[in-house]
Amino acid sequence: MKKDITIYPRVIEHIEDWPIYRLSKDRSEFIREIDDFTFRRLVSKHKSDLADVLVKTIYHERIRIKEAPWKVDPPNERTFWNKISKRLIKKSLDRHDPESKEVAEEILQKIIHRYSEEIVGTFQIPTFRFAQRFLTAFFDRLFNAAVGKSLRGIFRGRRNLYERLNVIGDVETVRSLFKHGTVVVVPTHSSNLDSILVGYAMDQIMGLPSFSYGAGLNLYNFGPAAYFMNRLGAYRVDRRKKNPIYLETLKTMSNLSIQRGVNSLFFPGGTRSRSGELESELKMGLLGTAVEAQRALCQAGSDKKIFIVPLVLCYNFVLEAPFLIEQHLRITGKENYIRLKDEGTSVRAWLRFVWRFFSTTSDITLSLGKPMDVLGNFTDGKGRSFDRFGNELSIRDYFTTNKEVNADRQREEEYTKLLADRIVDRYHVENVVLSSHLVAYCVFELLLHENPKLDLFGILRLPPDDYVFPLRAVEEVVEQIQDKLFDWERQGKIRLAPELHRPVGEVVRDGVKNLGIFHAEKPLGFNKAGDIVSSNFRVLYFYHNRLENYHLNKGIHWKSEEIEVLKMD
Repeated sequence: MKKDITIYPRVIEHIEDWPIYRLSKDRSEFIREIDDFTFRRLVSKHKSDLADVLVKTIYHERIRIKEAPWKVDPPNERTFWNKISKRLIKKSLDRHDPESKEVAEEILQKIIHRYSEEIVGTFQIPTFRFAQRFLTAFFDRLFNAAVGKSLRGIFRGRRNLYERLNVIGDVETVRSLFKHGTVVVVPTHSSNLDSILVGYAMDQIMGLPSFSYGAGLNLYNFGPAAYFMNRLGAYRVDRRKKNPIYLETLKTMSNLSIQRGVNSLFFPGGTRSRSGELESELKMGLLGTAVEAQRALCQAGSDKKIFIVPLVLCYNFVLEAPFLIEQHLRITGKENYIRLKDEGTSVRAWLRFVWRFFSTTSDITLSLGKPMDVLGNFTDGKGRSFDRFGNELSIRDYFTTNKEVNADRQREEEYTKLLADRIVDRYHVENVVLSSHLVAYCVFELLLHENPKLDLFGILRLPPDDYVFPLRAVEEVVEQIQDKLFDWERQGKIRLAPELHRPVGEVVRDGVKNLGIFHAEKPLGFNKAGDIVSSNFRVLYFYHNRLENYHLNKGIHWKSEEIEVLKMD
């Protein structure tokens, strides 16, 4: 039986009216604005050490070219950097006369322009329409082929990808904000599948215009991906480049595009969550550009506002979980773990994941958070901001000193930190607890309780074959945590998937089933006696961590004789 899904009409009917298309049509002028703004910002910031910044940038770029070349890199990379290096040494280095200053600034302008040309993408309507048709047909065909492998699939009739995507939250409020300003969506990041699913849901379900989003330059090494991303509004992000000139150019691009009304999507956590936890620390760079853009709009006398919309992606299972948790443990434990292949970069593994996803009943939930302004105040559908007491606020007042809107970098940095904290808070409130999260959490807590003298890394070195988790013990812990979660749900502190309201036995079976769908070494499964076992404690730990920051273990009462773990001799 098909579930009832709302498909929303387009917020902006004609693609020619989308802000991202208008920006692309004005790409040359936009790049000129980026070049000028970045140049002024860097010259102001590095008045006395501009030559040093150039030397370090050139040095790191030449190292990058030698040690980490990519197929997508321009063929004249080495020539460009060698040429400006020679010019800097000959005309500017270790000199302080007007000519040397002029040469240094000329070199800076060339570097900035090279970066801005690389970063800024385009948006072409024919490519967008083709990609839209292709992806919809591809996923729907794969979906129906997958479900057709089972008898139940034969009787379902034709189905669509959006039937697997649960979009919850106040979609109507978010849609209405496009009339009052620019929308910046900030999702959690768990998988390489995130971008395509978020984009599909916003386009096919929510009816939103295309967003500007960052795509790692490494993805452009694959020809077909490069073709589409170059024409679908993606801006290129090269994570090999850490120098201040590149980072300033990237932030300027984000700032100015938001000021131009281009809706933006970026992952403020910076990368996929390697521990499996919800993000608790966010990157301030791109987030700060939203704050700066809002101040600039106020300074220009504009009433347009910038709205921040958290989005929590909730998967029962994550394609790259084994690789991600291995990376996390190597970093935090400083242990010599065996490096696993990142299956998220394998096209074959990705297609296998999609096939498994389609051929099972496991859905993906996209939980849309309450919209906020750049100070973290909630906003309504008319774009009005309110404090925690329900009083309406003026965003302009936050950027005003002596009755004038003015720039204050230190103040805006504090606002960015405040916004980051609010986003993290909302992630934990808007998070939807799935049965797989809950059961994984409870089973791993049982393992921790059984081994109180071991640290985490000692726990993870235990042989899984030696442990059996009696079904009744797991059910008792799950039932205790359920009660706490129900209380939080009533208070609006968290969201729960519908299956968590079923009897505890059904919740446990559903959670174990969902965690046993994909991975070769199942984090959870049933043995012949009907008790629960694990083939991989590390992957189990990854899924446990989804609820780690809630400190739910404090609500478990361990005195019950039912709560015991069986150790195999």
